[in-house]
Amino acid sequence: MKIAMIGTGYVGLVSGACFSEFGVEVVCVDKDEEKINKLKAGECPIYEPGLENLVANNLAAKRLSFTTDLKTGVKGADAVFIAVGTPSRRGGGHADLSYVYGAAKEVAEAMDGYTVIVTKSTVPVGTGREVKRIVAEARPDAEFDVASNPEFLREGAAISDFMRPDRVVIGTETERAADVLSELYRPLYLLETPIVQTTLETAELTKYAANTFLATKITFINEFADLCEKVGANVQDVARGIGLDGRIGNKFLHAGPGYGGSCFPKDTLALVQTAKDAGAPIRIVETVVDINEKRKTQMAEKVVAACGGSVANKTVAVLGLTFKPDTDDMRDSPSLVIVPELQKAGASIQAYDPQGMKEAAHLFEDVVFCEGPYETMQGADVLVIVTEWNAFRALDFERVKSLLKTPILVDLRNIYNLEDMKRAGFTYYSVGREALAAE
Repeated sequence: MKIAMIGTGYVGLVSGACFSEFGVEVVCVDKDEEKINKLKAGECPIYEPGLENLVANNLAAKRLSFTTDLKTGVKGADAVFIAVGTPSRRGGGHADLSYVYGAAKEVAEAMDGYTVIVTKSTVPVGTGREVKRIVAEARPDAEFDVASNPEFLREGAAISDFMRPDRVVIGTETERAADVLSELYRPLYLLETPIVQTTLETAELTKYAANTFLATKITFINEFADLCEKVGANVQDVARGIGLDGRIGNKFLHAGPGYGGSCFPKDTLALVQTAKDAGAPIRIVETVVDINEKRKTQMAEKVVAACGGSVANKTVAVLGLTFKPDTDDMRDSPSLVIVPELQKAGASIQAYDPQGMKEAAHLFEDVVFCEGPYETMQGADVLVIVTEWNAFRALDFERVKSLLKTPILVDLRNIYNLEDMKRAGFTYYSVGREALAAE
């Protein structure tokens, strides 16, 4: 089989590389010439564990190729995946579908035989119907079907998520299109991966339902964390107590500074707008969006409170800037609110992130970026953990105390044990747990 992947962003590049690993001939198409040239040379524009080797190996095997020429990429393809960006439009939460529709029109003009056009991008319900209309209008003579095949990739674990998914969702209108996509995913049959075959609209909405439900779990446990702090309970024990219930599960019940990244923020906003437009508002998701926005500012306020109510003329050491570990993605990261809020309050910021500093340098002003975690602490008044990179999980507490002016640690990810911090002699603040005063 041959497929074309339109867009070499996170979803397109990971999906294209993984399909090629299945033995499929994959051509990835992008208008960014500089990015395509780098990819041809085996250089990945994003950080994702294992992706660079996967790209290099399949390039060498000639199963994976890259081009800026969409017509060449689409020629002879059994399926064409549209994996372009769908950012939130300014002034509201609606998804900007201009890239999707533009790609659909170009694909229509380029295809040269029966083709399944698949939306891989996260798109609001009804997008597939509009893609079908656009293609039919541009090429009344064309033989094609439109399908929806949403992605469920976690940044930092995307390759394993693609190769060993919990499920594959395929929304189609015809058996012919379903057969093409079923053949494409045939390698997963050996793993007995559930294939959910459904309609276009159902597949589109399933993706939003999944992301907003996970965002709701995060927001739920964050709200409970605030209550735990007020009444003297431990949110980690609460999460364990409810997470062992098979009906609830323990994933996404980790209290912290709120969700970020490329999916949850824009997808929750898009679903809110879609539901309002359909006359069926989803109040719970509206509340989740509101709480998560306020959450990040509350975390900055927690740091200020830990410093006695003021960070004016103080230095704050920040470990972790990306929205989660094992990625260089800064999109909607809590740090993008926490750091500026602390600066507004008069703090100077020293920061370190294992992968995110290159991108962060374009997003922050007047931040001193350091070479490692301990360099970040030098002369700081307080240490703040924003992202739970493994490199921060086993810090030398004696060394940390020797570098900080005062032994104050604000752990927004709860990566340390309360008893350990008590023995180490830190003034320690975490999320949804008791605060410890240095002895």
